[in-house]
Amino acid sequence: MPMRTHTCGELRSSDITSQAVLCGWVNTFRDQGKGLVFIDIRDRTGLTQAVFDQEDCDSEVMELARSLRREDVVQITGSVEPRAGGTNPKLDTGEIEVRGTTLTVFSRSNNPPILPDDNEAPKMAEEVRLRHRYIDLRRPTMQRTLQMRHDLMAVTREYFHNLGFLEVETPLLIKSTPEGARDFIVPSRVYPGKWYALPQSPQIFKQILMISGCDRYIQICKCLRDEDPRADRQAEFTQIDLELSFVDRDEILKIMTGFIRRVFKQLLDLDLGQIPKVSWRLAIDKWGVDRPDMRFDLHLQDISEVAAKTDFKVFQSALAKDHGVVKAIRIPDSAEALTRKVLDQLQDTAKLHGAGGLPWTKVTEDGFEGGIAKFIDCISEELSVALEVEPGDTILMGCDEWLTACESLGQVRLHAARHLELIDTTAWKALWVVDFPMFKWNADKQRWLAEHHPFTAPIPEDIDKLESNPGSVVSAGYDMVLNGSEIGGGSIRIHDSEVQNTVFRVLGLEEEDMRVKFGFLLDALSQGAPPHGGIAFGLDRLVMLLMCTDNIRDVIAFPKTQNGADLMTEAPGPIDQEQLDELQIHCVERAAVE
Repeated sequence: MPMRTHTCGELRSSDITSQAVLCGWVNTFRDQGKGLVFIDIRDRTGLTQAVFDQEDCDSEVMELARSLRREDVVQITGSVEPRAGGTNPKLDTGEIEVRGTTLTVFSRSNNPPILPDDNEAPKMAEEVRLRHRYIDLRRPTMQRTLQMRHDLMAVTREYFHNLGFLEVETPLLIKSTPEGARDFIVPSRVYPGKWYALPQSPQIFKQILMISGCDRYIQICKCLRDEDPRADRQAEFTQIDLELSFVDRDEILKIMTGFIRRVFKQLLDLDLGQIPKVSWRLAIDKWGVDRPDMRFDLHLQDISEVAAKTDFKVFQSALAKDHGVVKAIRIPDSAEALTRKVLDQLQDTAKLHGAGGLPWTKVTEDGFEGGIAKFIDCISEELSVALEVEPGDTILMGCDEWLTACESLGQVRLHAARHLELIDTTAWKALWVVDFPMFKWNADKQRWLAEHHPFTAPIPEDIDKLESNPGSVVSAGYDMVLNGSEIGGGSIRIHDSEVQNTVFRVLGLEEEDMRVKFGFLLDALSQGAPPHGGIAFGLDRLVMLLMCTDNIRDVIAFPKTQNGADLMTEAPGPIDQEQLDELQIHCVERAAVE
């Protein structure tokens, strides 16, 4: 007989009278003291109740059963019988129990520092669970998460295999090209004083694959960025990486829309429906963010024309700026819920995102009251019509140059929606955001930066403006957004070496820098490059959404903490002096900063 015949979540009433061999961990044990010992045995598929009865077992088996404790690893052999005392509807195996006749203990567990209990996990400090991850991963929720992650990868490979994509592995040890986030670097023993970098993305290599004739590429790959982890981001992460040749943007969006719809239909039995497409400018103007959460209806409205008729200095100062605007959000039936304390919190949110403050007022039967009501009395009728206000509404306003006013008010919109519980947490709203700016101006560095990355193509009609007016150039980039989270981003790539050279010049790279950092790419582009484009989906973030969690560490088997540490293995750790000597690296201790 095999070591096990069934998993612990497999047996059903149709298996009654058959023999079963189960292997797993002791989840709970109960010695009834009347010659009966009950054991719940667990593996990643579920639980089965096993019963040891002294009438069925010899004394050695009963003694061994009585000695079991939680998390011991055992093998139980017995017959499948109807569950005594009636069905347990909470278990998939609740109709049956195994009447144990033999018992083997593979290993004993010391008193566990934590228990793999979903009810207890929220009460534990996350650091404790991460330190003992080998136990934490035994929790049913964590096992379901690992299964979901596997299922997502299986669906991904099947979908793109059927569309003719080739899975190709790209290097992990590459050349550092510091643009954007910091690289993790690796010293070379063979070439002293020289360094590899770990990839932030396979971007250049997948473009090289397109130039090499591999016209449809996929890889589920590890990427690394030396940046501070956040709740929805890790320095080490996994992405679904894709690239296609001889396609335009619309074809890529069609294929990737089909992929996301397939994922949610197959894994959650949810139909995402048609996924609309909006421009970056419309997203910012209407929702105040380029990854809008459309599960609630609060929209930003431009009231600049009406606001200009007041003497209110805050309005006038904003409108005097280049592209200055006054934007407003009407929040229905919120006057009571948005107390002064909450409004102060919303004002702090606005300031945190660049605004000078958050003008507000409330609507009563007699007009506006509170906040800036006295400053807008002269436009009360026009403003009421423009915003279609009703008594009980609250009006929140953003005043600044267009982007700052929109983005700060967009963050206020989210904060207010969460406080008022306006977000439909059962809904799924996806969209494509397209037509991003090609560049953004960095005032500190006094130069243009790429909005996505320097290999993103401009839309064809804007190529001639790259050097003469880079701020007006629109890129051929696109992001997929789901419930306010960006789950994927990509673009049509530059396939002309001259255009790529021009973009590098706009970004401030001298000819020598271009050759040192990207010479091989420029050479490849000059040897016949097809039109191509691609996208990368964040696998970790997708699993977060599928599992309805907002913490990325919940969906990675062995994550790092907020500070980038692995508490279980105690990485990062010290390196022996012998290893440092071999690498010709000398470490200098820095004095502690007071």
